[in-house]
Formats: sequence, C-alpha cells, structure tokens
Amino acid sequence: MDRNVSTVDDVLALMDGLFAPEADRWTPGGASWWDAFYADRSREVPFFADKPDENLDAHLRQGRIAPGRALELGCGPGRNALHLAALGFDVDAVDLSPAALAWARERAEKAGTGAVRFHQGDAFALTAAGAALTGPYDLIYDSGCFHHLPPHRRISYLALLERCLAPGGHFALTCFAAGEGGMGSELPDSDLYLTCGLQGGLAYTDDELRHVFSGLTEIDMRRMNDEAPESPLFGEPFLWTALFRRADGQG
Repeated sequence: MDRNVSTVDDVLALMDGLFAPEADRWTPGGASWWDAFYADRSREVPFFADKPDENLDAHLRQGRIAPGRALELGCGPGRNALHLAALGFDVDAVDLSPAALAWARERAEKAGTGAVRFHQGDAFALTAAGAALTGPYDLIYDSGCFHHLPPHRRISYLALLERCLAPGGHFALTCFAAGEGGMGSELPDSDLYLTCGLQGGLAYTDDELRHVFSGLTEIDMRRMNDEAPESPLFGEPFLWTALFRRADGQG
C-alpha cells in the first residue's frame, strides 16, 4: 500500500512518475541525460555556439529590459547568462547538468565574467521558499527549458514566476513552435500521459502561450529570426520568442 499523497507537491511528484525514465528531462534524475547530451562539445548543435539569442539581444538594444537582477532557467553552457552579465546584469543561472555548467564556468573564466553564479540542480527546488534563489528578479529568462516540462509542471513553473519575478519585472522565453516550420510534439496534453513521454519536447501555439502566461502582460511575441551561422547571434525560426511583464505592485 502506498497512500502518501496529501499535498499538491505529492500529486506533482506522482505525475512525474507516470513518464518513462528515459523521458525525464526536468527532475534531478534527468541530469545524466543532459550530461550525455553535452559530453561532445564538437557536435553541430546550433545552441552550442557561444552567442546569445537574437531576441534577448533585441530586447536589450531596444530598451525593453534594463540591467538588474536576472535568473536564467536551463542555462546550458551559459551563453545567455554571460551575455547578460557582460551588459551589467547580476545573474543567477541554473541547470540540471554538471557537464553543461562546467562548460559554462570555463566560458566565464575565459571571458573574465564574474557576475554570474552558476547553480546545479532543480530550478523548482532552488527557488522554493527559504532556498538559495528567492529573488526578486528583474528578469527571468528561459531559452529552451519550458518546452521540456510535462503539462502538470506548468503549475510549478507559474508558481516559480509568482515567487521570484519582481513587480514590474520581465519574463522572456524561447520554446518550440507548433505549426508550419515549427518543431516539437503537438500531441494533446492527455496523450502525453498515455504514451509516457514528451516526444523530445512540446510545441506551443502563440495562443497557448498567452493562455499559460495570462497572468502577465504580453510585450512581444514572434517567431525567432533565422540567423546565419556566421551571425554573432543565435536564431532558429522553429522557436517562439515571447516577452511578458509582471504588473507593478503585484505581490
């Protein structure tokens, strides 16, 4: 007998277990999968390149966001975190993968960037009440983390934003886009539990993103620009980019 469910966190953990172990990309148990993914740094993976997202660069150049405290979720080898730090942000960057963070720290040392603190672990645990990363943050940035979460963990994600995003702060993300030219699974949420997997990541429409983040004010939403390999910026058009703002005085 196992009758231990008595809280929302218990329910979420129970639902995590409905997925096959090899599908795990979001719990601490998924760290080994990501370590294997980052093991060969010479692979031709577009976002292995040491250059920031073009949408993040555009938000900064166009004055939509300004330097302050920043939290990056799923920072990988640190390309966006280091870009933010170079422009005056005080950055906490989180990733499950020790291999990714070792690469990020090497890049930070080479660049002489000291304003980034890299944290290995589960972003939900690291930002929980009383944990290390309590905020408030003026910017929370996510480049490719959100689309690796199962549907029930959107609840955890929204709770993280509620805890950590400062009033008047900005939340920006890139994620797989559904439809023509997009990428990722378009299976209905319920079917993901029947198949016990996330099919490599979930695709979203723009209206679905607006629904999930309806508690925030939309500033910008568009497909990511297609950046050439020689560009100093990363950009792939199979991704959505979005920027939202939290209301002033919202607590």
